Amino acid sequence: MKPIRIAIIGFGKIAEDQHLPAISANPRFELAATSSRTGHGVEPIFEDWRELLQSIEGLEAVAITTPPSVRHEIAAACIEAGLHVLMEKPPTSTLSEVEDLICLAEAKGVTLFGTWHSRHNPSVPIAAQALAGKRIAEMQIRWQEDVHKWHPGQRWIWDAGGFGVFDPGINALSIVTAIFPGSLFVRSAQLSVPANAETPVAAEIDFASDVADGPLHASFDFLRTDGEEWTIDIRTTDGRSIFLKEGGARLFVDGAEQDVSGPGEYPDIYREFVDLIDQRRSSVDVTPLRLVADSYLAASHTTVEPITS
Repeated sequence: MKPIRIAIIGFGKIAEDQHLPAISANPRFELAATSSRTGHGVEPIFEDWRELLQSIEGLEAVAITTPPSVRHEIAAACIEAGLHVLMEKPPTSTLSEVEDLICLAEAKGVTLFGTWHSRHNPSVPIAAQALAGKRIAEMQIRWQEDVHKWHPGQRWIWDAGGFGVFDPGINALSIVTAIFPGSLFVRSAQLSVPANAETPVAAEIDFASDVADGPLHASFDFLRTDGEEWTIDIRTTDGRSIFLKEGGARLFVDGAEQDVSGPGEYPDIYREFVDLIDQRRSSVDVTPLRLVADSYLAASHTTVEPITS
């Protein structure tokens, strides 16, 4: 079968570390070109993504790994060109942008795939099955890391549309919305915003649910310097314990670690992308993005010390 010719638009750290190896390892794809404003990437390299679309013959798909603020324009143009589109998380800066892309892709008959890489840990469906039909006694999310380690010198993350601490925090929300056995709503939020930024560096969020009898809380911190903590701890009213750690890479059910071996997040993303293209279907779940938007709507804000690059 002839490989799908794909281009990467926005060749930064996540593209180099994750997308490029996953594409290279999947025989159903052939990397045709990359695009980056810095000129970094794999040949042929285009500094302007528009030139890439005009120049590469036989292009069938794109993976868009730019900052979210520019994704709608790029994705809309790619869809109009008849290309299948994969978007790194979060798909766009706003809900209306991603809803527009869903409509455009449906009208054009191409695949639109809004990825949530943390959901591609094999622990996620196991945790969802363990929680199915349960009532929740308590949930505690702790998603804390050092922005200077994971986003060195990336000023865009502090600009409007850059998400701030929600850039990693939305990974936790993507897992929770996949495994939680009922509806989840933002009840209140407190956002800590640096004096020189437009997005928060920390967030404390309380949720409500129709299947919960106790507290549901998330703590996001972008200035943790003593190692990452990416954990989700859920306890049910009948005594069951579900604990995910290391971003969902490890799962403990009632204290016993589960076998969650698998191909890896990004190889599984591209496996699903192939399936969607073959079936001419799209997959775009906006639930995690909606919870971020609701957090902003329900939030009180505190100004904190300026952030340094």
